[in-house]
Amino acid sequence: MEEDKKRKVTIDIVKANVFAVIIMVAAAVVLLVPFFMIWGFRQPEDIFGGIWGVVMVPVALFVGIAVHELIHGITWACFTKSGWRSIHFGVMWKLLTPYCHCSEPQPIPAYMWGALMPCIVLGIIPSIVSLCIGSLLLAVWGIFFISAAAGDIWIAWLLTKEKRDSTVLDHPSEAGFYIIEPDDEPDAAAHSDV
Repeated sequence: MEEDKKRKVTIDIVKANVFAVIIMVAAAVVLLVPFFMIWGFRQPEDIFGGIWGVVMVPVALFVGIAVHELIHGITWACFTKSGWRSIHFGVMWKLLTPYCHCSEPQPIPAYMWGALMPCIVLGIIPSIVSLCIGSLLLAVWGIFFISAAAGDIWIAWLLTKEKRDSTVLDHPSEAGFYIIEPDDEPDAAAHSDV
């Protein structure tokens, strides 16, 4: 793969954080309005389950953030030829942000599934379950992890503008990716007579 065939696409971290706040507010409105219509208002201690919940919530969120990255890795590994050998985890210490990086190019739909899967598993599914069982804690969890996936949602949205036959290579150190477009020139071998 030649360097000039790759086009870098990144998102601004500050704008991504603003987008995360917008996503959080939108998710809270979309989820909490029906939640309170169905289940009524709860006392504040019901949110955290007493003092034990107050202690466990930060631990659970920390574990959830690690699981978020693990879900990226599991999903991308399913779509790559090299599997787990293509997946790398680490922390951007300047931002105190854990990350998952896939070093193998993937088709756009596969990359999008990997980008969005943590939002689905940790955000959307718990949010739906919270409406069914009346757990405000689970609703708050879902809202938090939907907003935690704001950058992933933005990246998936950017990918909807790309040619479907392009491939995506995850950027190793920035929030973004490289687009590798297919050669416009058909392969010479494809024109040879058999």
